[in-house]
Amino acid sequence: MDSFISWIGGKKLLRSKIVEQIEEAGEIERYIEVFGGAGWVLFAKEKHAKMEVYNDINGSLANLYRCVKYHPEALQKELDGMLMSRELFFDAVSEARGLTDIQRAARFFIAVKESYGTDCRSFITVPKDMPKAVDFLTMAAGRLRHVVIENLDFEHLIRLYDRQGALFYLDPPYYNAEKHYPDRFNPEDHVRLRNRLDSIKGKFILSYNDCQAVRELYDRYNIIQVSRNNSLRCKIGVRRYDELIIKNY
Repeated sequence: MDSFISWIGGKKLLRSKIVEQIEEAGEIERYIEVFGGAGWVLFAKEKHAKMEVYNDINGSLANLYRCVKYHPEALQKELDGMLMSRELFFDAVSEARGLTDIQRAARFFIAVKESYGTDCRSFITVPKDMPKAVDFLTMAAGRLRHVVIENLDFEHLIRLYDRQGALFYLDPPYYNAEKHYPDRFNPEDHVRLRNRLDSIKGKFILSYNDCQAVRELYDRYNIIQVSRNNSLRCKIGVRRYDELIIKNY
């Protein structure tokens, strides 16, 4: 099934290739998405492992996922009558205090669904079936029923869930593109991530942009070059975008 939202750097177009690598890992006991975002790979299958974990450092994302998992009806009620509206969008992205988790999740859902490139800042002038998007939350809640939702730094999360039989899927902010993501990720964090992965007991799959710096960081691992369509780059004449899938098995 599809995810219920989009997110910056989402893997909708690459998920089938990533799922192939997950299946090549053999039987796993736990599956952990470290930089969860829209969770396209998580939602690509009914279940990847007996234990599944979704994590994102973005507190608004984690809160939305928890509300979809535990309180889908209440969230849908809060979103009842939601339309594609510039006025409603800017109401949703404006600062407000004293909100419940459900109210926060509803405002964030509107901001994501109605913004250009999911930047949560600029209103997208494209028609969308918002009632259908709200109805779909019921299916999303069913998929998340047994998924653990976390809101941790990647290093803490990996330490917490690492063991033999674990498989981590990681989709960090891309190298030299960190400023385009809403959450702070510094250039040195790429090295911190590599160092953490060097010592794990489980397996990992990592998706990155194809650049020399990333290839040098992970030169000891299995690097697979893949490409996908890129609709944004098509506008400037570049139809394919090269990415890397990196794994330790």
